[in-house]
Amino acid sequence: MTTAVVRSTCRICYNSCGVLIHLKNGKPVKVTGDKSHPISKGRLCKRGLSILEMFEHPDRLQHPMKRSGRRGEGKWIKISWNEALDITANQLIESRNRYGPESVSFIRGGSKGMSDDYLLRFANLFGSPNFFSAAPICYSPCYLSSILTYGYWAYPDFDYPPDCIIVWGFNPEVTHPPVYHEIRQALKKKSKLIVIDPAGSRLAERARFWMKPKPGSDAALALGILNVILSKGLYDRCFTDRWTVGLNRLKDHVTKYPLERVERLTWVPRRQIQRTAELFASAKSGCIAWGNALETNQNSFQACRAIAMIRAVTGNLGVPGGEVKWSALGELNRRSPGLVLSHHLEDAVRNRGLGAMAGLLPNFRHSPHYFLQKAAIEGKPYKIRAAYIQGANLITSKPNAFKTVEALTSLNFSVATDFFMTPTAMLADIVLPAATYLEYDSVEQPWHWPIASVQQKVAAYAQARSNEEILSGLSGRVGFQDEVFGNPDTFLDSFLKPAGITFDEFRNIGTISSTKCYRHFEDNGFETPSGKAELYSEQLKNWGFDPLPEYRDIQDESSKNLSDDREYPFILTSRKHDGFYHSYGMQIDALRCGHPDPLVRMHPDTAKKLNISEGDWAIIATKNGTIRQRVRLDRHLDPRIIMAAYGWWFPEKGEKVLFGWEESNLNVLTDGSESRNPELGTPNLRGICCRVTKADGDT
Repeated sequence: MTTAVVRSTCRICYNSCGVLIHLKNGKPVKVTGDKSHPISKGRLCKRGLSILEMFEHPDRLQHPMKRSGRRGEGKWIKISWNEALDITANQLIESRNRYGPESVSFIRGGSKGMSDDYLLRFANLFGSPNFFSAAPICYSPCYLSSILTYGYWAYPDFDYPPDCIIVWGFNPEVTHPPVYHEIRQALKKKSKLIVIDPAGSRLAERARFWMKPKPGSDAALALGILNVILSKGLYDRCFTDRWTVGLNRLKDHVTKYPLERVERLTWVPRRQIQRTAELFASAKSGCIAWGNALETNQNSFQACRAIAMIRAVTGNLGVPGGEVKWSALGELNRRSPGLVLSHHLEDAVRNRGLGAMAGLLPNFRHSPHYFLQKAAIEGKPYKIRAAYIQGANLITSKPNAFKTVEALTSLNFSVATDFFMTPTAMLADIVLPAATYLEYDSVEQPWHWPIASVQQKVAAYAQARSNEEILSGLSGRVGFQDEVFGNPDTFLDSFLKPAGITFDEFRNIGTISSTKCYRHFEDNGFETPSGKAELYSEQLKNWGFDPLPEYRDIQDESSKNLSDDREYPFILTSRKHDGFYHSYGMQIDALRCGHPDPLVRMHPDTAKKLNISEGDWAIIATKNGTIRQRVRLDRHLDPRIIMAAYGWWFPEKGEKVLFGWEESNLNVLTDGSESRNPELGTPNLRGICCRVTKADGDT
């Protein structure tokens, strides 16, 4: 018996934690955390620890399949890879030749590493301007607001440590364990903690102040905090005088958000808002760790802009314990133009993209899924006829699941790559088995940290192929093999060339890290048109957007408690679960056993009024639909809030009912067609009105 340990990177989610894969006789038998990894430092969450069960799961897709019956009927024919790629290439080329490249859409799911960028690279060379992802509701609102305010993506300097930390709309223990442990270490060094979250967490229970805003009201809260800081003169005058533009305009603007109004909008007591603002502004150094909850309603971009301004006016940009820029990794950047080849897409074609035609931010490439639904179903502004879907269970993860089903069914052709059959894959014409991270080499970079780490192939499963290999095989069939990938192995060498190493050398190196750049702006200014942090953005104004952040109330501002709305008297929000990555993991026993049912949380007083007890099944309804989830009582929630589970489907219920996608799927309740923001097209997925009733019997 021979044993070995291979260093690699977990790619189940975007955190890209370091792993050690233990082999016996060439077969992976155990996965542990890599203590030498500079970010995860040997820690792995339950998702990361479940990879071997996922890798060997009997329900994994094993070979390419072609639909032989009606869409969703579950009738498939096993075909070869050559046939599958030939059919896919011919269908994509036919749609492009007959209807134009914009008739073909490329869609990816939650972040899966460099394969996401390979798909965008492929789309650019294919000539399609229609690329769909979670970007309008994940990462891009935070990222673009940062770029447009001070020109860079800021990393909290937890190591220093900060004197004060705000954790805003973010539960890192579940969604970003490395950050959670960084914050815990900072608290041991006496950092003060403020948590802004309507739901409880272990961090919230340790916070000096825990504010529980009404879901969707974060922009109003941020503007209220700015009002306190600016009106009381608590801002950093030395920094703002030298390094910001628009301070006086911002001062005048935030007077529209007095604490009396903000308290009404957010449900947060005005005294708590004032004390939070005073504590953060008076801290010697401070940082704000923000999360996805800020990005899933029509205020996404403006909320993030306002929070970026809090960082700026308190002088926490670029300072130890503040919001620091890290050195670049050269061209080792997953989103670099050299990788995704964005220059290959002609301007005339780019302007035909659904996002461009809707007038979204011109530096935002991705389109909201509502535009895909409308184009596929109604042919407006033109018909989307084909789709390449890479690792995306759209029916459970995108708003208005019914419209998603209708859109997928209306396509002339679609192909889906995935690990398992899903409700979305069931509606495709070709389904391709995707490889797990154990099965291919790559260079991985997490979204939130400036490092590159090695991912190494240690196994193979049936006929599964990596998304990189699938696109490489497809690219030759559509006529641009050499320009896209060539050989995936030599492509990795090309990617690492700026670092002066080959991929084989990188196997032993493991990681390449950036360094902190304190006060980077003192040499050449900020990377904005003015060279300063732009509180008032002339660039946004010139593009036709609000130059200062505004709050748009999702509900009627005059309603304090929604008691007047008898049909939908509660506010619906949601939260990610620690066992799953979006809709991934429902069939993994190690993840599902502790959480067999989707749980909807509500305050005990709310449940009592509804004659509902712990463990009952409840019906949750909005004007868009109804679902069932099992009740969990939560005394930390405001009685007006209903917090539902997200991403649910039931693999065990089988293909005949499309895995029960309608029963508990949160996106049966959402609607992306209304109240989208003008910058990114973000719809309201949190903070919408709902009602709850007790379900009859069990399910």
